[in-house]
Amino acid sequence: MPRLLAIVLLGLALNVAQADTALFSPQGYRITQYRSPTPASADGAQTLDTESLQRLLGQTPAPVLIDVYRRPWVQGQFIDTEPHANLPGSLWLANTGDGELDATWQDYFSFHLRKATAGRMDQPLVFYCRSDCWLSWNAVKRAATMGYKHLYWYRDGLDAWEAANLPLQAARPEPFP
Repeated sequence: MPRLLAIVLLGLALNVAQADTALFSPQGYRITQYRSPTPASADGAQTLDTESLQRLLGQTPAPVLIDVYRRPWVQGQFIDTEPHANLPGSLWLANTGDGELDATWQDYFSFHLRKATAGRMDQPLVFYCRSDCWLSWNAVKRAATMGYKHLYWYRDGLDAWEAANLPLQAARPEPFP
């Protein structure tokens, strides 16, 4: 009997451990532990390092830079808990890299992408956050699903830009339409 009890308890423990390790939604978006090591690439996008991004910024058409770093949203407004800076010229589409977006946040993401690209699905888009941040990986995946064609993932994001002593600008999230 003790052996059977041990097997049952082990099985329960494994089931609990498996439930805690559900890192991805059924659609393949990362839904938890956003600040953890990321893969080397994101499907549908070219991964950029800082030097590659600088070259891309000099091309025509210039890419649209999209920061997806999170910002608390309370009672219909973003709450400034700490200053945030981003790469000059970036749009800050806060919270759109979350793994699960409700219709309101999906509309916010879609609206600002359409506005930034003038509805052109071939406009180059660069998504970033911080290093070891799945939010930008999710956002790239989401943009690819929406049909955008020229996608880039600045994998090490703001941290790499800062480490290269490149300029930053104070940022505010784009308002809800």
